[in-house]
Amino acid sequence: MPPSPVLLEVRDLQVEFHTREGVAKAVNGVTYAVAAGETLAVLGESGSGKSVTAQAIMGILDTPPGRIAGGEVLFRGQDLLKLKEEQRRRIRGAEMAMIFQDALSSLNPVLTVGAQLGEMFEVHRGTGRKQARVRAVELMDRVRIPAAKDRVNDYPHQFSGGMRQRIMIAMALALEPDLIIADEPTTALDVTVQAQVMDLLAELQREFNMGLILITHDLGVVADVADKIAVMYAGRIVETAPVHEIYKRPAHPYTRGLLDSIPRLDQKGHELYAIKGLPPNLLHIPPGCAFNPRCPRARDVCRTEVPPLYEVMDEGGVTEEGGAAGERRSACHFWKETLDG
Repeated sequence: MPPSPVLLEVRDLQVEFHTREGVAKAVNGVTYAVAAGETLAVLGESGSGKSVTAQAIMGILDTPPGRIAGGEVLFRGQDLLKLKEEQRRRIRGAEMAMIFQDALSSLNPVLTVGAQLGEMFEVHRGTGRKQARVRAVELMDRVRIPAAKDRVNDYPHQFSGGMRQRIMIAMALALEPDLIIADEPTTALDVTVQAQVMDLLAELQREFNMGLILITHDLGVVADVADKIAVMYAGRIVETAPVHEIYKRPAHPYTRGLLDSIPRLDQKGHELYAIKGLPPNLLHIPPGCAFNPRCPRARDVCRTEVPPLYEVMDEGGVTEEGGAAGERRSACHFWKETLDG
């Protein structure tokens, strides 16, 4: 089968926040791409720049204090950063949409969920209010909210956390966009509901052949749904790879630390591993590799030279797991040693 067309391509994106203490480089040269029907998982600790990157893509960054300092965000080849706000607004919702992590604060508490879902059709499609309510019920049915016709006039606080998240998914899907960004869609949900929400997203993605960017810090959520992974640290991508390769042989010490931090059933009674130290202050990012103060493999070169994203390749010119050149990259001077454990 021919490869799916690239929907979104982010090139060298840079986002800064100007504060009284100085300039925080929240996103520092992020590059990635998502094709139709593909799921890219963006991983990293809080403060790594995952959500800020998504906000810049969607055009909802708080400015000020935030500012896009450079780069390109190409959606079907068109640079979104060069569009006027009115043009961006026509794309948001209709062609690309976002699912936020806190559904209760993202939904309007004084409007019924039916009114909020129906508004999408009224604003973007010119649908009448009565027909918009019918479409709202259809959306609620599609995301499997029980008794949707009876609950369409309920308010957000009358739904459970899992049901509110389904409503957020319904809002994102309302206009059948080609790309969805899901920012921590399973935060604060119990494990069973997490699985249901992720299964629903995967099913809807297959139905509409959407591109999906899944932002999360939970490696357990990613394993079954992602096609490829981008790991972020201190505003930079430090490793990219197809999902099975990341889990099998990570090529960056930070990625290895994240994987080692996952509780395992075969290690009952053992102390849970944790990466030492804290993520850096973005106002004062360490010289060299930003991860070097926490890295057990750090050497002198790591403290002075910023590592580029090296291609992780074997002598035959393919990726370590036999994929095409360029699929695996690692921002580690000693990625070969990391691969070998």
